[in-house]
Amino acid sequence: MRIWFKMMKDNHMLRDMTITDESEETRTHKIFNALDAACYEFDLGKPIWLEANVSEFKRHAKTRFMQDSFIEHIEFDFLELHVIEED
Repeated sequence: MRIWFKMMKDNHMLRDMTITDESEETRTHKIFNALDAACYEFDLGKPIWLEANVSEFKRHAKTRFMQDSFIEHIEFDFLELHVIEED
């Protein structure tokens, strides 16, 4: 599985990274582990999965974490998580 993370502000990508997970974990564990790794790399607190994030992710294998998903103030518009390749 490959997951692409993009940190966006004013329609410009500030940072991005792709995480590849070929482990035998479940899809959910792979996504949570990749999100943890991306937040560590970007020096962010972990976002909260709101109902809108869950719904959007189920439909499109992609979601955006806005300010309301983070406890601390963020200096960007959103963090996007996008599954770009499934096992």
